[in-house]
Amino acid sequence: MTPSTTQKALLLPEKQGQWIVGETSVPRPGPKDVLVKVLAAALNPVDWKIQTYGVFITEFPWIPGVDAAGVVEEVGAEVTGRQKGDKILFEGWMDNAHSAFQQYCIIPAELTARIPDNLSFDQAASVPLGLATAVCGFYNHFHSEAKSAKLIAPWEDGGSTAYAGKPILILGGASSVGQYAIQMAKLSSFSPIITTASPRNEELLKSLGATHVLDRSLPASELLAHIARLTGGIAPEIVYDAISLPDTQSLAYDALAPGGVLLLVLPENIPAEKKTQDDGKKVIVVMGNFHRPENRALGVELFKRLEEWLAKGWVKPNRVEVLPDGLAGVPGGLERMKNNQVSATKLIDHPQETQ
Repeated sequence: MTPSTTQKALLLPEKQGQWIVGETSVPRPGPKDVLVKVLAAALNPVDWKIQTYGVFITEFPWIPGVDAAGVVEEVGAEVTGRQKGDKILFEGWMDNAHSAFQQYCIIPAELTARIPDNLSFDQAASVPLGLATAVCGFYNHFHSEAKSAKLIAPWEDGGSTAYAGKPILILGGASSVGQYAIQMAKLSSFSPIITTASPRNEELLKSLGATHVLDRSLPASELLAHIARLTGGIAPEIVYDAISLPDTQSLAYDALAPGGVLLLVLPENIPAEKKTQDDGKKVIVVMGNFHRPENRALGVELFKRLEEWLAKGWVKPNRVEVLPDGLAGVPGGLERMKNNQVSATKLIDHPQETQ
């Protein structure tokens, strides 16, 4: 049992309001849930976008946060694979009971993974959403309504070699999603794995599996020429745009092979004139959360394997920076992200350190 029925949480009191730290009730786990003491929670762009633009959320006060790690405090009556004291990582959801920027939350036990000994809580908290967004975009053929390229997953028969020798392009490789997209492309044996980033991040991205890192500041025409050279003129059939601003979407669409799949993380904004020809190109906006019904089965399959993948280094966490002042430090971190002052690093908060 938790020591109290109330806790500290970061709250958005109203649409486009100002963040405050306040008190809220500790949620109670259902029969298939675990109650988690949140020790580390990661910041994501969606958190500041909801506050700034007033999108997605209609009920207030609202608690943000969808990336976290912590310790199991209590298990539901039907939970068999987790026990009190387990160190776990998990992806939250956009309702208050399942959100990460609070001291305790609940989560379905089947959507958690144990943290291996080689990872800290901070590193573990950097994994769930970015990895989920990459995995959902690539592999979700488990549900008819999934927004996905529907590739064979690496853990399925033939999945680890099905794409050997096929090129792939990942725009924004240093972003959290980009880093995990590179790693999943490597597990799927894509080659070459071409990405764009600032030159200072080349060493990092090559350590994750990128074979070529192109300077993201180059003109689109030069980038397209480099991509064609690196692929021997064979355009990639899969392009993952982990940035998805208008200029990157345009580049991604131009680089994509006819009949290929372009994966985006923001709404489509490709110039209409590029889409006038019947080129068979498919554009998909990825919904990277395993709590969505169409993604749930895929999430269960991934979390079954994630502890092993992390322990063996097949999936590596993002670099992390821990913010001071517990939950009170989150708004400043979100402002830095909003102002593009964070690169190749995941900002991490410690809810238990809130005064």
